[in-house]
Amino acid sequence: MPHESKDAANLITAEGLRKLNEELAALEEGGRREIANQIRTAREWGDLSENAEYHAAKNDQAHLETKIMRLREKITAAVVVDEGSVQRGARGAGVVAFGSSVRVRDEHGAEHEWKIVSSHEGSPAQGLLSAESPVAAALIGRAVGERASVTLPRGIRSFEILSVS
Repeated sequence: MPHESKDAANLITAEGLRKLNEELAALEEGGRREIANQIRTAREWGDLSENAEYHAAKNDQAHLETKIMRLREKITAAVVVDEGSVQRGARGAGVVAFGSSVRVRDEHGAEHEWKIVSSHEGSPAQGLLSAESPVAAALIGRAVGERASVTLPRGIRSFEILSVS
């Protein structure tokens, strides 16, 4: 049975929180400065009522402020998960959880290794699987030796859990 938490959407690794804070700082400093320069330049071009560059810059400013607000909300609500704490199942084997690194073998015999991370950190090509993805959801709560199946757009995939750390 998959592990679920009411705060699952807010779970993040310490590295993920660091990256969110860096992104916020870059937007608050450089992003705002760049937009202010665009607005200043557009104002110098004259009549604001028919100045497309001015209106575009103001629109960009609104989008930037919304993004900053959302990042602040994510950071405030973030629950940092200790990646070093591997849960143990009844047989003593590691149980897949948020922050775990898991090695699996699919139905074709190919092995994959993923780290279960927040949706903000997810990048399957880099081996970072969002905890909210269907594959991660199927793996979370399962122990070494167990199998997990998940329905994906290309059909049902099955994975045997080889190791959890």
